[in-house]
Amino acid sequence: MAAWKLPLIVSALALPIVAGFFVGGAGVGVAVGALAVLTILVVAARQRPEGPIVPPPADDDRSHLLLVVTCPLEDPDAVAEVAREVESDRSGGEADVLVLAPARIGFLDRWASDVEAARHAAQQNLVVTVAALAKTGIAAEARVGDEDLLQAIEDQLQSFPATKVVVVSARRDELATDGAAMAALKSRLQVEFRHLAVSG
Repeated sequence: MAAWKLPLIVSALALPIVAGFFVGGAGVGVAVGALAVLTILVVAARQRPEGPIVPPPADDDRSHLLLVVTCPLEDPDAVAEVAREVESDRSGGEADVLVLAPARIGFLDRWASDVEAARHAAQQNLVVTVAALAKTGIAAEARVGDEDLLQAIEDQLQSFPATKVVVVSARRDELATDGAAMAALKSRLQVEFRHLAVSG
């Protein structure tokens, strides 16, 4: 942060509070101060890192595919496409495949801290996807991730040495829920990235 920004931010916070105390007394000053603190918390909570997402280096010659599913991967064409991604990436033996399903939490469930239904739906996505991959001879591990697609991938790439990331989402959800995340992934991921939109 530039040196001149911090005094400017402090002034922008302090001046309205002082003015509130001066104009309306203690009640208004405290209310303005509380509003300033709330604004800071909301802005801080909405901030996202924008740096590159770099997975750790692999300790073997195998390819490591992170397959992120926001819907069950059961369409035969989509399964075949993912299988081709795995096959094209194999160099040092059997590929290491990790399937990640974000736990999509509804608005009311988030406020009620009820995440069980979302985790259960994500686990069902994983079971269907891993079973479909197993039919093509691909063994995969499975994990449930954060509700935010980008955050789930970023969290997983802290420990998984992915050489490729493939995101599978339902075509109907592609623009409504995942458009911004896809754009961010394309610009921030430092490994090969594919997005497959499937019917479902």
